[in-house]
Amino acid sequence: MNLKPTRSASPTQGVSAGNLRELHDAGRAIMRNVETVIDGKHEAVQIALTVLLAEGHLLIEDVPGVGKTMLAKALARSVDCTVGRIQFTPDLLPSDVTGVSVFNQAERRFEFKPGPVFANIVIGDEINRASPKTQSALLESMEERQVTVDGTTYPLALPFTVIATQNPIEMEGTYALPEAQRDRFMARISMGYPDSDSELAMLDSRDTSSPLALISAVVSEETLRDMMHTARAVFASAAVKEYAVNLVRATRDDRDLRLGASPRATLQLIRAAKAQAALNGRDYVLPDDIDALAVAVLGHRLVPTSRALGHHHQDSGPVIDDIVRRILADTPVPVGVAASDQVPAHPFKAAASSSLPPVPAASMRPLGSTGQS
Repeated sequence: MNLKPTRSASPTQGVSAGNLRELHDAGRAIMRNVETVIDGKHEAVQIALTVLLAEGHLLIEDVPGVGKTMLAKALARSVDCTVGRIQFTPDLLPSDVTGVSVFNQAERRFEFKPGPVFANIVIGDEINRASPKTQSALLESMEERQVTVDGTTYPLALPFTVIATQNPIEMEGTYALPEAQRDRFMARISMGYPDSDSELAMLDSRDTSSPLALISAVVSEETLRDMMHTARAVFASAAVKEYAVNLVRATRDDRDLRLGASPRATLQLIRAAKAQAALNGRDYVLPDDIDALAVAVLGHRLVPTSRALGHHHQDSGPVIDDIVRRILADTPVPVGVAASDQVPAHPFKAAASSSLPPVPAASMRPLGSTGQS
């Protein structure tokens, strides 16, 4: 295993038509691959891919049995990268996540045995089952892409993404994620229950075998890294950045919120918007990209007041969902951005945008906003 420092190349100014086409085609291939396993959840799959390309971390929060872990596994198997799996339990130790130094009797020295966090994609199942001490083992790796054990720092290989799942309904024997750790996740999504047609199709396709065993990687690690560089180089105008800042600042002053979004949220909102724009065949960000991602990127970072919660004591999802949408409606949208600030359009953009429509904000509601609690 390579524990040497790895450095990602700086994105070039602007995005070429060739790079944008390759990202779009590869993104479609990944989504088709994942959707052979996940039935009827196009929006959830797209937001997961958006977070991956934006070099963020994803929190999938929903009731058991709706495909949280299946989505994480399918996305990981669609890319030819190293994958680590951590099953969080109350007796899990920090060293079970990061690794441990072991004394080598033959060489009379300590050797570091890396843990499952030393992978490109780390799947953390039921992350709220572990103690806060074990949960905190991920803080350094998620933010700084490195792990410190016994005074020695080991850089993590890039790309590095954590996809964690948790059940927000059953609170017995769990430890709620602190705000500091929730803030390190770029986005939170919920799968929701499938519609009747998808559930019927599931009965036939999974009667004898798991479709997860039939999928293989469609994108190499090098291609994924190039896709990330392309997404990072997507253009965001000053007006769009100001719009994102105004949205985040509005959460800090809102009367119904005890805790607003952090500056990290602003940065990750723009990064996610760039990735979504690239998936939709554009080399520039629109305010629509910000609107579509606002609930997923901001919702899990906000803490409502007691007055705003009302009778929603256990599930604040619907309340936060409504607050974010109200802030979106009250924040002025920049007009004429595409005409004045954007770079020239590429010839295939219209077709690309129609094949991957932007994620509607309403589809990324936290659990409970659709009455599924």
